[in-house]
Amino acid sequence: MMAGMESVGEKIKVWFRFVPREGWFPQDTEGLWATRLSDDTARVQNAPFLQDGVAEGDVVRYRTDSDGLHWASGRVSSSGNCTIRVVPVPSGPLGRSPHAMHQRLSAFTLGGEVFSGDFPMVAFTASAGADFTGIKALLTQGQEEGWWHYEVGCGTDEWWNA
Repeated sequence: MMAGMESVGEKIKVWFRFVPREGWFPQDTEGLWATRLSDDTARVQNAPFLQDGVAEGDVVRYRTDSDGLHWASGRVSSSGNCTIRVVPVPSGPLGRSPHAMHQRLSAFTLGGEVFSGDFPMVAFTASAGADFTGIKALLTQGQEEGWWHYEVGCGTDEWWNA
């Protein structure tokens, strides 16, 4: 199919460009799957591992370059979902197991994806209306007890005020 000929509802990859973080991954781009809503908007379909300020379900605006790549140019609307990245402490009680992290957080029915076998970071999506207070308490407890490190890649006012 020719660039720019995608139809509404089709899955496309939307690319985000950012400044690499010191001591983090060297990448300066991340591609996220999205559902095309119009010629220049799409709904993000997975949790970002690297890109901050966007969560699964958010609608983003993009432009398509001459190579047919779709580059995000901003967020149009928030889904109310939050992105939380969790990295297990290898020497901790959960070891390097993404599955063990999922189990610890299973009461909150968070969606999540594992970065890789070599680096078992999980990018979780905390849905709008989830028990943000409970999730934050467990994340903090896990960090204090040496299970994992975590960061919030995209938080809503409801998240920060919980």
